Amino acid sequence: MTEVIITVRGEHEVRIAPERGVVHLTVRAEGHSRPPVVERVAALAAAVRDELSAREASGTVDDWSSQSMAVWSDRPWNADGTRLSPVHYASVDATATFSDFAALSEWVSTIADREGVQVGWVDWQLSPATRSAREQEVAAQAVAVAVARATAYARAIGRDAITPLEIADLGLLTRGEAAPSPAAPKMMRAAFSAMDAASGAPAMQFQLADITLTAAVEARFVAS
Repeated sequence: MTEVIITVRGEHEVRIAPERGVVHLTVRAEGHSRPPVVERVAALAAAVRDELSAREASGTVDDWSSQSMAVWSDRPWNADGTRLSPVHYASVDATATFSDFAALSEWVSTIADREGVQVGWVDWQLSPATRSAREQEVAAQAVAVAVARATAYARAIGRDAITPLEIADLGLLTRGEAAPSPAAPKMMRAAFSAMDAASGAPAMQFQLADITLTAAVEARFVAS
């Protein structure tokens, strides 16, 4: 009986409640004299660092980081087209990671009212262990979908068995008429993507956003 090559795609996704929230914030000041601006931001940033260190020690913050101070100047224009005196700016970016979302909400509500502190957004995340485990599960399910589709196609044309030839990321499957030998299947890691509806948002998001993990594979089988 002539062998039939079947090529299919398998996809699977899951939505998972986030386990961690990473708050992004900026300490910022501006003025017409550079030294006071730098001094002001240094004091504000030191206060934020001290508070985060204390929260980390108490266990309400998992970890945090702070960038070096950025300082720059600009000469704005007025409505008449005249260039004004320089305005000096200074800022420090920081992040704080919470697994206790009640503590996250309480801290953000407090620090957002502080002069010179701007809360940017929250990245909702999974722990590395959870992400790794769930990605493997999603990949396995995507392959199972591909197998089920190929099996259905084979049965529709009166074939009883399928043998895998290739399983690959989308776009990486061998193209052309000739298919590899079944004796040497080529296995490739499934493609993953993660989408977080809160990531990159321009303003603070207080509502948890589920994280979607997806996997998609292309697979080629021989039906006999």
